[in-house]
Amino acid sequence: MLTLAQVNFGINLAGLIGIIYLLLAIVYFILTVAWLAQRGTRLTSWALALYVIQVIFTPIIMLMCGMILFFQGWRLDPILQIEQFLLLLLIIYFTIKDILINAVYRNR
Repeated sequence: MLTLAQVNFGINLAGLIGIIYLLLAIVYFILTVAWLAQRGTRLTSWALALYVIQVIFTPIIMLMCGMILFFQGWRLDPILQIEQFLLLLLIIYFTIKDILINAVYRNR
């Protein structure tokens, strides 16, 4: 564990999940904004509003969770680290599903 300016962080499973959350939030934001820029005119107003809310809040929540896990993950019990890992797998699944559905919708 490295101590720097009263901030403790260590690389364990929770720290790695935190880093992945940070990277996924950035990638998800870029892909969603790019998709909305291309296909936003085809959506109805309520669907566009839902996507805009999704673009705003999903990366913010993922960034906050990633920072918390990276800086405070060393304090988690192993069972909570496994739980965070399972949640990460679920988020990756839904992200891939969302991207594939958008790709299939685009090809129609």
